[in-house]
Amino acid sequence: YEKKPDKFDLELIQKIEEMDIPYWYPTDRMPEGEESRRNDKIGITHVHHFYTKRNLYVLSALYERIKNKKILFAFTASLIRTTLMYKYTPTKKGSTVSGTLYIPTLRVEIDPLRLFKDKCEIIVNAVKENIKEYFALYTNSTNYVLINSNSIDYIFTDPPFGDNLMYSELNFLWEAWFKVFTNNKTEAIINKVQRKGLHEYQELMEKAFSEMYRILKPGRWMTVEFHNSKNAVWNAIQEAILKAGFVIANVRTLDKKQGSFKQVTTTTAVKQDLIISAYKPKEGFIKRFLKEAGTEEGVWDFIRQHLEKLPVVIETNGKLDIIPERQEYLLYDSMIAFHIQKGASIPMSAAEFYEGLKKRFIERDGMYFLPDQAAIYDTKRLKLELNEQLAFIIQDEKTAIQWLKYKLLNKPMTYQEIQPVFLEELKQLRYEKLPELLDLLQENFLQDEAGRWYVPDANKQADLEKLREKRLLKEFEEYKNVPGRLKVFRTEAIRAGFKNCWKNKDYETIVKIGEKLPENVLQEDQTLLMYYDNAVTRLGG
Repeated sequence: YEKKPDKFDLELIQKIEEMDIPYWYPTDRMPEGEESRRNDKIGITHVHHFYTKRNLYVLSALYERIKNKKILFAFTASLIRTTLMYKYTPTKKGSTVSGTLYIPTLRVEIDPLRLFKDKCEIIVNAVKENIKEYFALYTNSTNYVLINSNSIDYIFTDPPFGDNLMYSELNFLWEAWFKVFTNNKTEAIINKVQRKGLHEYQELMEKAFSEMYRILKPGRWMTVEFHNSKNAVWNAIQEAILKAGFVIANVRTLDKKQGSFKQVTTTTAVKQDLIISAYKPKEGFIKRFLKEAGTEEGVWDFIRQHLEKLPVVIETNGKLDIIPERQEYLLYDSMIAFHIQKGASIPMSAAEFYEGLKKRFIERDGMYFLPDQAAIYDTKRLKLELNEQLAFIIQDEKTAIQWLKYKLLNKPMTYQEIQPVFLEELKQLRYEKLPELLDLLQENFLQDEAGRWYVPDANKQADLEKLREKRLLKEFEEYKNVPGRLKVFRTEAIRAGFKNCWKNKDYETIVKIGEKLPENVLQEDQTLLMYYDNAVTRLGG
């Protein structure tokens, strides 16, 4: 329906604009912020500017008359859809642009009275329901939760992720009506106006996760939903979780449309939501580890309790999934991370760890299990095929070796067979000094008489690892003498060097080399960030 405004329409508009509103309404200046002042350029600078004169009159009259808190709840539910932010959509019901204060050029003016009535009916129907379950709702800050220690069975959290949403700025429209405003000093976001960068965000998240760790029962789980495609934010979240004391057991992508989970091996540029599963170690293990820290016994005690917490079988579409967290490289990474966060020295090399892993635990399809878990897996394996469609992104030396191991584990291949597939999957980072494919094969695998490359057995693999580590440390030594920032480098050499420095308590070298790396590299590589942050702490920074 289209209609050109006639005399009556124009006179009505003029009459509304000339009316005085006899009731109170908020006239606060929108606060300084990245989102809250986006509309300054079009003259919408204060709270009341977000409403038409007619809607502002009706809302202020309603607010004047409301005495019941439940009815006030219906009022707040009407405050956003009655603003200028409600856009016109010809093919469907209108809406606002979620997570923003965007004002569209083509808008719909929603009747506040009708909307308020609808919201009241929803609340009345909800109150009528006979709800038998009991629950407690706390709205205090996660930095200090009024709950007893070791008392919660499970935590699910969907926390702020970097600069995705400016919560206190978005809440200002509601808050202005109640004259109660958020103290944003401890708001865990990245925000230029609040002078909060990635480091400040990580510190605030660590405080929140530390409180969650305190109240969670030992041996129980926390699930964190993550949705931000920036690697630096992802690493900051993981670092905050680990520093709080949790152990990350599993990371999966969540397909909300399908309602399913998918295993991930790398989170670089992940566009879907991620589900992080982390647990609080049992008190008995923590006490033992404090006595065994820095010893081989401490390493294998950690691996045993970690394997105990990991899922044994994951099925997708009638096939068994590979569980990367049960593979040697991620078990090694988890062990390293736990030792560093606890300030313990790492008592063995990667080669010694891989060798010990094969001696102490049962291997199935490149994954490691406890004896009772292996029995469960074997039973399932007899009935189901293995899902080999595991997504890898080759971006550096570490992921290249993982990809090659995955490809060569069950099927030896020649260089000619490997190369085209390898190049197809390669998404090399611009700063990464990646060895040639042939060098990667020679350093990490063995070749049979037919020229096919294969994964070596435990003893030979240990020898290869020792030689490789020696070469990496030699390259790391060269980086010490490079003036200024490192522009192109071998990330695996930096990792090996940091590990060796940590073992020798040479925290100063870790910090010096860390400062030579491009800032985004340090922020986006969880292992390097972990070493660097903890080295800075050890030096009193």
